[in-house]
Amino acid sequence: MQSENVFTPDEHYNRGVALMERGHGAEGFEHLSRAYLADPQSASFRSAYALGLALVRGQFLGAVELARAAVRDEFYNPSLYLNLARIYGTFGFKAEAIRYLKRGLMVEPGNGDLQVALSEFGMRRRPPIRFLPRGHMLNRMLGRIQARLISTSGRLAASSAQGA
Repeated sequence: MQSENVFTPDEHYNRGVALMERGHGAEGFEHLSRAYLADPQSASFRSAYALGLALVRGQFLGAVELARAAVRDEFYNPSLYLNLARIYGTFGFKAEAIRYLKRGLMVEPGNGDLQVALSEFGMRRRPPIRFLPRGHMLNRMLGRIQARLISTSGRLAASSAQGA
């Protein structure tokens, strides 16, 4: 059996992420802390540590600062945007969370984790006729038609991609 001291930073990181996902925050955060302290230059370690700092310790400012620095260092890594968005979402900053999820999707449009997170925020589209109120009969009717067309085109694209 391995002792805690012989884990590599990558092993601490992987264990920490897995424990956090299973709801073992304090134990997961301990592993993420060890990974981050062993290699503070790693953007992934810094971002995961920042998420733990927010979720386990409730430290918003420190978490955001670390997570933003990680995104700046590896702007091409969509998982860093997801962590930053989760930090903002945890503290009720929905608009900021959505902004970073969209940025992550600009980096990797097909990223399922980012898409799921974005849908969990319940984003609404703009009304079809913007000068009318959202609840107006025309906007409601056109919005339903628009949603059906979008879902149909998405299913068609998925089925043609599977057939290719």
